[in-house]
Amino acid sequence: CVILDVQGACQVATVTQELLKEGFHRDLLVKVELSVVGEDAGGYTVAARTHLPSGIYVDPYELASLQQHNLTKVVLIPDVIDVEAAEYLATDLLVLLYMESDSECSNCFRAALPVHGRYHQPAEESEEALVVLKSPEVLVCCCDNCLSAECWKPAEVEAPCSGKTSGACQWYSITHKPAHKEPILQVPVGLRQHSSLVCVVTFLATVLCSSLILTAVCKYGHFS
Repeated sequence: CVILDVQGACQVATVTQELLKEGFHRDLLVKVELSVVGEDAGGYTVAARTHLPSGIYVDPYELASLQQHNLTKVVLIPDVIDVEAAEYLATDLLVLLYMESDSECSNCFRAALPVHGRYHQPAEESEEALVVLKSPEVLVCCCDNCLSAECWKPAEVEAPCSGKTSGACQWYSITHKPAHKEPILQVPVGLRQHSSLVCVVTFLATVLCSSLILTAVCKYGHFS
C-alpha cells in the first residue's frame, strides 16, 4: 500500500495505491483525497495517469465489458494490447483512470482497475519476479472552467474531461513527491535448472495425450 502526500500553494492531495487479490489476476485500487484551499472539490473530475511496466497489463476486452456496464472508465495508450505476450516481449502501457466520488469521504475519489501479470523468463535463483508499480500522476479537470489558472499546472492529456463529453478538454496536473513505498506485484517464475525436466515431462505428456487421442479415433471413428 502506498501513501503519498502532495502539497502545493493551492492544493493538497493524498494518493493511495493497493493491489487486491492474489496470483496473476489482481485489482489495482487507487484512492485520491483532494483538498483545495478555499474551494470545494465536488465539481472536479479526477483521474490518475500511471505507467504500467511491461510485467503487467490490462485486458482491453475485459475493460470493454466493464465500461459497457458503466463499472469503470479508462483510456489506454496504446489501445491495442497483446495479452499473450511475455514480459520480455511486451511494452509499457499508459493508463488514464477516471475516478468516482467516494461516499465515505468528502473530497475523496476512488477507482479500481483489473490488472494481470505477464509470464517472465526463468530465473537463476529467485522463484518470483517483482513488478513495481510507480505512483500515478493526479490530474484534475473542471468542465465549467472553475479552476484558478495560477494554482494549476496544465497537463498534456488528449482525453475527454468526463464520460459526458466527447471532445478533449484541459486537464491540470498536481505536482507530487516520489512515493516512499510502491506496491509490488510478485509474479511466480520458473528456475533455469528445471528446464530439462520441464521439457522431458512436457514431451512425455504430449506423446501420451496424442496416443490416447489416436487410439480413440481408431476405435470409435467412422472412416468412409
